[in-house]
Amino acid sequence: MGILDRFTSIIKANVNDLLDKAEDPAKMVDQYLRDLTESLAEVKGATAGVMAEEARCKRLVDANQADIDKYDGLARRALAAGEEGDARTFLAKKQELVAKNAGLIAAYDAAHENAQKMRQMHDKLVNDINTLKGRRDVIKAKAAVAKTQDKVGRMTGGADRAEGAMAAFERMEAKADEMLDRSNAMEELNAEPEDSVASLEAKYAAAGASAAVDDELAAMKKEMGLD
Repeated sequence: MGILDRFTSIIKANVNDLLDKAEDPAKMVDQYLRDLTESLAEVKGATAGVMAEEARCKRLVDANQADIDKYDGLARRALAAGEEGDARTFLAKKQELVAKNAGLIAAYDAAHENAQKMRQMHDKLVNDINTLKGRRDVIKAKAAVAKTQDKVGRMTGGADRAEGAMAAFERMEAKADEMLDRSNAMEELNAEPEDSVASLEAKYAAAGASAAVDDELAAMKKEMGLD
């Protein structure tokens, strides 16, 4: 596709619309900036060539018009000198140049229109590049914040899952406590009932043993003269 064929699409391209449609604005702004910079280099070279062609066509038109004016003047001078034949020759040359002039002007008009399109395209690209450069840092900063928010959201979800796990562990611990209490209760219920008579026998047997010890201790002290 020629550079002029791309004129319409470049001019119609809206940098803001492109960024709005981008899935990743941070990457899109860098890529679009690179594309525009490459296009600008191409447009500059093409614009210089078209402008040179415009200037060349303008020089041809001006030179041809100067020749027309020259031969018109010579014809007038020849007539003034009474040289009608010479005047006729100069006028014939003038007519030849006049006929040529229409084609030269048409070529110049086309070159001028192309040059205007190229300059318009050049200015559009320069403006878009400046717009992107001015917004690049802001766009990247916003994109970074958005990614951070997404990450925080995912981490918050993880924290919620951890909190749910802790609650589950607490429920399991409560269940284990309930099972232990039930087991202790069953053990207590399964124990043999206490015999009250046997308890009293043990009590008095212990008391008798203690009295016997006291009697023997007193007898020993008396025997040893320690009483």
